[in-house]
Amino acid sequence: MAQIADILGLAATEAEPMVAVVRCNGSCANRPRINQYDGAKSCAIAASLYGGETGCSYGCLGCGDCVAACQFDAIHMNPETGLPEVDEAKCTACGACVKACPKAIIEIRPQGKKSRRVYISCVNKDKGAVARKACTVSCIGCGKCVKTCPFEAITLENNLAYIDPNKCKECGKCANACPYNAIAHLERPCKKVCPVDAITYDEYGVCVIDEKKCIQCGACIHSCPFGAIGSKTFMVDVIRLINAGKKVVAMLAPATEGQFGPDITFASWKTALKKIGFADMIEVGLGGDMTAAAEAEEWAEAYKEGKKMTTSCCPAFVNMIKQHFPQLLDNMSTTVSPMCAISRMLKAQDPEVVTVFIGPCIAKKSETLDLNIQGNADYAMTYGEIRAMMRAKDVNLEPEENSMQEASVFGKRFGNGGGVTAAVLECLKESGENTDIKVARCNGAAECKKALLLLKVGRLPEDFIEGMACVGGCVGGPSKHKAEMEAKKSRDKLIAEADAREVHENLKAYDMSSFSMHRH
Repeated sequence: MAQIADILGLAATEAEPMVAVVRCNGSCANRPRINQYDGAKSCAIAASLYGGETGCSYGCLGCGDCVAACQFDAIHMNPETGLPEVDEAKCTACGACVKACPKAIIEIRPQGKKSRRVYISCVNKDKGAVARKACTVSCIGCGKCVKTCPFEAITLENNLAYIDPNKCKECGKCANACPYNAIAHLERPCKKVCPVDAITYDEYGVCVIDEKKCIQCGACIHSCPFGAIGSKTFMVDVIRLINAGKKVVAMLAPATEGQFGPDITFASWKTALKKIGFADMIEVGLGGDMTAAAEAEEWAEAYKEGKKMTTSCCPAFVNMIKQHFPQLLDNMSTTVSPMCAISRMLKAQDPEVVTVFIGPCIAKKSETLDLNIQGNADYAMTYGEIRAMMRAKDVNLEPEENSMQEASVFGKRFGNGGGVTAAVLECLKESGENTDIKVARCNGAAECKKALLLLKVGRLPEDFIEGMACVGGCVGGPSKHKAEMEAKKSRDKLIAEADAREVHENLKAYDMSSFSMHRH
């Protein structure tokens, strides 16, 4: 462009990319309809006749005049929200949509580095109570964003806040302060989902992961729409070992049941895994029984001493303690995870065996790489990775009778949120110990952080913390095959078919003295 300018005898200046922004978040869910417009499908005509189908007379009318005005196919109506959406890749910031909108809800604003933008997604100038009645995400003019902004980028006029894009540094503090989600903070999905603020942007807008903060939970990996973040894969290593004739045993996570429908049982998995070269398969729910029994002994002793403890089976939760709350390491259970328990049992039986964990957890990979835990699984793989191996061998999961049960029902539900607590309490009951204890069942990383902070300052009201970094527990892991609620019905059906054996009764069939259940 500079060369062309020189030829024309003009000065070339850099201009910040601009984009059209829809300043209304009054979707069908947020802004209920109170009447129905039955006239010409034109925002201009509708605006001249009345205030709209909702209680908000300032918001989008939804007839799509902006769509018709755009010559670049850059704006479309979302049928679910009833609002226009701008395709940034096609938008030229020509302003045609701005002129076409009779409600002035579309604004041309700087695109921002890597499409990061912060703006008020509301144009309602009514007073707070009136605005809130019309729309649940309306700006009420409370001024909290104004007080929070460290750059004086926000002004308040006519009961409505406005963010000056020339002063805004996109820190997002105003969005966090807004009590009604009236501020749109567009940021990268990876940064948004990181529970420990380990992801930041460099001066070029490129994401940077702070390894000292990262807990290896994997949430960023599966939130990235471009596949730009990955985890270490052990597929090649496992395939080479299988091809070399090594005895490679698969250890299937408790969360597996229900992930692939009500007809895909552990027996189905065992058949499929043997077809692709695994020597055998074992249910890690059995390790859940082992961990629960060992942890119950720790809990009973700690409770008598008045010592508060945390669980240690979720590797992301363990990493959170190590990275962010190291002063609480003495409060963490010394019991190994179910994965490690099964691996140690198998290695006690055959020191040459290679153990491979399969499940929805990415953090398990970091656990296998922890050299301080002896006898742990050699490798960890996700459902996506193991299914890739199956496709390469043209092997499918086929329905089989639900006849394989190595774990108790408590061990099977170890991967559910609250499942660890239920199993430990069951073991305490079976041993005749006190079960009248309080447990903070932390569902997700945010709740884990809160509980650990309370424990750190000595204000935790509960006796123990069950830490699950993923919402829903392991069944909600980042590499799950189905969403937790989608898999629940199938999961409940499969587990309901298991017998009601007790945990300690189940463990009598195994030589628990041949290996240690503790990290040290």
